[in-house]
Amino acid sequence: MAKNDKNKTDDEREKSKAISPLTGLFPYLAPYKGLMIAAAIALVFTAVVSLVLPMAVREVVDGFTLDALGQMDSYFIVTILVMGAMAVGTGLRFYFVTRLGERVIADIRMSVYQKVIGLSPAFYEKILTGEVLSRLTTDTTLILSVISSSVSVALRNVLMLGGGIIFMSITSLKMTGLVLLMVPFVILPILALGRRLRKLSRESQDKIAESSGEASETLLAAQTVQAYTHEEVSQDSFNNLTEQAFDAARRRIITRAILTISVIFLVFTGVVGVLWMGARDVINGAMSAGQLVQFLIYSVMVAGAVAALSEIWGELQRAAGATERLIELIEAEDIIKDPVFPVAAPERAEGDIEFKNVTFTYPARPEIHALENLNLHVKPGETVALVGPSGAGKSTIFQLLMRFFDPDTGDITLDGIGIETMLREDMRGSFALVPQDPVIFATTAMENIRFGRPDASDAEVVEAAKAAAAHEFLERLPKKYNSYVGERGVMLSGGQKQRIAIARAILRDAPVLLLDEATSALDAESERAVQHAVEKLAQSRTTLIIAHRLATVKKADRIVVFDEGRIDAEGTHDELVTQGGLYARLAKLQFTDGSVT
Repeated sequence: MAKNDKNKTDDEREKSKAISPLTGLFPYLAPYKGLMIAAAIALVFTAVVSLVLPMAVREVVDGFTLDALGQMDSYFIVTILVMGAMAVGTGLRFYFVTRLGERVIADIRMSVYQKVIGLSPAFYEKILTGEVLSRLTTDTTLILSVISSSVSVALRNVLMLGGGIIFMSITSLKMTGLVLLMVPFVILPILALGRRLRKLSRESQDKIAESSGEASETLLAAQTVQAYTHEEVSQDSFNNLTEQAFDAARRRIITRAILTISVIFLVFTGVVGVLWMGARDVINGAMSAGQLVQFLIYSVMVAGAVAALSEIWGELQRAAGATERLIELIEAEDIIKDPVFPVAAPERAEGDIEFKNVTFTYPARPEIHALENLNLHVKPGETVALVGPSGAGKSTIFQLLMRFFDPDTGDITLDGIGIETMLREDMRGSFALVPQDPVIFATTAMENIRFGRPDASDAEVVEAAKAAAAHEFLERLPKKYNSYVGERGVMLSGGQKQRIAIARAILRDAPVLLLDEATSALDAESERAVQHAVEKLAQSRTTLIIAHRLATVKKADRIVVFDEGRIDAEGTHDELVTQGGLYARLAKLQFTDGSVT
């Protein structure tokens, strides 16, 4: 995330209430009212049974002084029944609350993924993918802990606290008053340390996410790291971030430990003091031994509830930070949005593409025009090659056409319809893209090709592979098309990955084909085979080809030469060579004899 954005959100968090972000969970809890009611009933039941237990114990203790064994036996039986009821209630509470937590977290994970998978590339210029993954895993685990444990324990302890105080008052109003005098001293450290604890919790989670982002980035580029013997530098960078995360966690732990020590010491000191006075009342005959034991149990319950609540407060602080981070993702504003009232996309586009006075700068490089006042018209069925030096704006054409970004000014149309007026999913259905760096997923070769059209049959996948000159090498794999190709296709060569990506585009059978250096990693024989397949495919659809190797685009209907975000020239290969200029110079450099033909 950008530094200014991070500072801004830090300021906003400082002003927010301690656990107010947890209210963001309400929409995810609302659909499961039945589970919440069942959990609440079990919760109240166990609390009530727990509060009844000291009364049974009192009767047992006072029964020691009675000459009535039968009556005392009944008190023991009642006590066992009460304990059994409490065990059943506790088990039911655990089941309902844990199931609710798992269900809600599953929904949150799906909601976050649904949002981030559709965010435009501009969003990922500001945040590392590893940090997003950290929020999906670490932060949701924290929230799960709160929903399935902390919240129910907190509510149970609130009931125990309130009920315990009531029964303490019934047992001995005087001693209860003395206990309540200790409450302000217990609340003081909670209020004093609570805000600092939440700030440190958020800082700790941010550092963990940052280190996760660093690890994700270097692990995905492990070969490059090793090739440049960058392991030690990468380790030092990761270790530094990990140590920062540990330091933030250490400070959070110290703060929480101080809070716990303070609360427990103050609570139990007060209880011991009050019980000392109660013991004197028993000796003086002001109350029975059973009443003192009953008051003692209620006092321990109340003290334990207060101590547990102070402990849970720390958990709620951490969960509030985690919820805040997840809500930030769910509510992230994407600069690319679908129209409120979309125009229907063509059922099968003809492939008429036009750029009208388009100017565009990437958000990360606002001072440089990637395209400037561009006008380009591609007719249906036409094959147009985009050539020029690196950074001239060729790939930007594809980025804008797929609506990964919107132009600063100007219009882009498909069959005369503005692409921004259609739903992105419908509009993108008209395109099949083969990127310069082919994306291969960690699954089988068959499923990688089928990614182009999920409902395609195995036979159709094989036909697409044959058209992309991929069939032969796939047949030689251990399990042929069902061979696992590894993360990012690490088990395949660069040329093999490109042929799978081309097969995927062929299978998609879209009216517009976008090829970005699609044959750059192929050997000469495979390139000829794929080039023949592309030429055959291009006969029935609009095709845009980006290529640095001019030999691959000589047969294009038209070649458009880009330079510094503008169109420098356009025409056929022969026309452009005759005109001289940038294209002629590029062509001359690429022919081995230095001549232009």
